[in-house]
Amino acid sequence: MGGGGAGGSVKDVLSKGELDGLRQSGATLILHFWASWCEASKQMDQVFSHLSTDFPNSHFLRVEAEEQPEISEEYSVSAVPFFVFFKDGKVVDKLEGADPSSLANKVAKVAGSTNPGEAAAPASLGMAAGPTVLESVQDLAKANGSSQTGNQVQTGLDDKIKKRLQQLIDSHPVMLFIKGNPEEPKCGFSRKVVDILKDEKVKFGTFDILSDNEVREGLKKFSKWPTFPQLYCKGELLGGCDIAIAMHESGELKEVFRDHGVDIIATEQGTGGILEPTGLTANLNSRLQSLINSSPVMLFMKGKPDEPKCGFSHKVVEILKQEKVDFESFDILSDDEVRQGLKVYSNWSSYPQLYIKGELIGGSDIALEMQKSGELKRILTEKGIVKEETLEDHLKSLISSSPVMLFMKGTPDNPRCGFSSKVVNALKEEGIDFGSFDILTNDEVRQGLKVFSNWPTFPQLYYKGELIGGCDIVLELRNNGELKETLSE
Repeated sequence: MGGGGAGGSVKDVLSKGELDGLRQSGATLILHFWASWCEASKQMDQVFSHLSTDFPNSHFLRVEAEEQPEISEEYSVSAVPFFVFFKDGKVVDKLEGADPSSLANKVAKVAGSTNPGEAAAPASLGMAAGPTVLESVQDLAKANGSSQTGNQVQTGLDDKIKKRLQQLIDSHPVMLFIKGNPEEPKCGFSRKVVDILKDEKVKFGTFDILSDNEVREGLKKFSKWPTFPQLYCKGELLGGCDIAIAMHESGELKEVFRDHGVDIIATEQGTGGILEPTGLTANLNSRLQSLINSSPVMLFMKGKPDEPKCGFSHKVVEILKQEKVDFESFDILSDDEVRQGLKVYSNWSSYPQLYIKGELIGGSDIALEMQKSGELKRILTEKGIVKEETLEDHLKSLISSSPVMLFMKGTPDNPRCGFSSKVVNALKEEGIDFGSFDILTNDEVRQGLKVFSNWPTFPQLYYKGELIGGCDIVLELRNNGELKETLSE
């Protein structure tokens, strides 16, 4: 895979700064996120390279998604191949998945067709796309089990994906393909159908279509139903959210389940049982369960914690270290059976995968988001993995956050009382660096510190975790020429 620039070649982007510079130039950019292990990425790269020749005035750029996590995260890349289109420094379009026709169409649209008045239908791009592009599109379509009719490339499904989809559909008497999972649906329509099935008190399997683009796009063609969720009963498509609601309200859904011999669950909570489809052998299923439960916090990653083999794995390792969590890891590159099996077991197609007490948390994006929101610490605390921080622990942490620490009303730049202002001035006059905390912003700290230090007023000045005193003592030390010496012992 070669480098280059605009003018009929593809350039590998090696840093975010490099990409930002090209964006600022205002040039038309087409960005291909790929992975060396992904066959679809390699196939689409052939089409991408041909397009770069036919649209030489645009920049065709390639990013190895796992090697450039900072860039991948900025454009929300969760699967490859993935394409982003820029014009005048702004993102104007995106494309997810191996769809050569759509890629050619979108490139022609953003880069400009040679026949502006005509639609840029990918199979009839003619001179705009060039014969090599058309040939590549046809070859890839053929490889995917498609057939050509007239001037259009029919993108069908090959036998392998058809078989996989049918196995998933048949994996449970009631099968629901949704965005997210039953505990955390990622769209309101998915949530409604989950609630309906729970209300119907039936066991049902689920598959998160956001975790596997091949299943997501394939199922649309396989079922001829373009949206999600999709609800199946004994292998038969019932429909989406609206149909499920209508059938539920009319009582027809209960009749369908009864007629097809679907088991009804009688529970005190009145909720259905959720089953995870696996299709794995009993031995592999048992092995994966044992690995997942081998540690309260378990990370399946590429490489090892001290030598991660991808940026996403490295990020989760750093997050766990920042949270001061003891964890075990498994290098999925060392065992292909585990690597492939866990994708099916967890319904999560990428790595890393983080588990807490046997429950899948997610990958790097989710772990980072949960850390930022405080949700990760909350879960770790609730599960008993890390101890809940007491007020005393919090106060000790604040006091020790700087060698010289001042608890005051307001901030050094804007003191909210005369005593705090005097202490700030004294420290500044002596050239002493110090940290500060505005006790007016946190009443728990304000009241707790009075008890902790046995000092009822503010400001309070600490040095290396020890209380020096309040305003009077600080001013007395300064007047005696002892303040700087006291705070540097």
